[in-house]
Amino acid sequence: MNVRHTEKNDEAPPGAEALIQAIRERARNLYLTRELLCTEAVVTALNKGLDGGLTDDQALAVSAPHGVGLGESGCLCGALSGAVTASGLLLGKRRPYRHRKEMRDSARELHDVFKAANGATCCRVLTKKVKRDPKAHFLQCAELTADAAEMAARLVLIKRPELMDRADHGFVNKRRSGIGGGLMRLIRSVFG
Repeated sequence: MNVRHTEKNDEAPPGAEALIQAIRERARNLYLTRELLCTEAVVTALNKGLDGGLTDDQALAVSAPHGVGLGESGCLCGALSGAVTASGLLLGKRRPYRHRKEMRDSARELHDVFKAANGATCCRVLTKKVKRDPKAHFLQCAELTADAAEMAARLVLIKRPELMDRADHGFVNKRRSGIGGGLMRLIRSVFG
């Protein structure tokens, strides 16, 4: 699904679409390889992809509690939660006290766009039809992760186009196999 920004006058800067799609696919890959959960994949893809300034450990620390529908409660979709978290990081990085209203408005916009695209924002509602089919559930969550990363990347680059110049194209264009993702999980669990 190619998710577009809803505001008519807002368009991503020239050349941003390839970066937005790379961030989308990186988040999906981080999830599909089981390296990271939904929220973690979205926050990591945006943080590293657009120079959010968090270390890998910090990105995981702020995103892990949100996974699986907000602490495994099944409530707010973790992918959407990650999109809101990452957009706040990137939009509020400079002078956050001045940008609080903009960050709240952006969170509402992400919520509304996500809900319009998917019909709900609640993890339990989104996964109700696939709950008894683990493979379909996993693939649906991978798509929601990719969609949320794309929505947040587009919103952030519209509001902060200068971040394109700081993008880590090597990171966002990297893809791991399932085995590679498993190895990274193992290494992080032993040494992290």
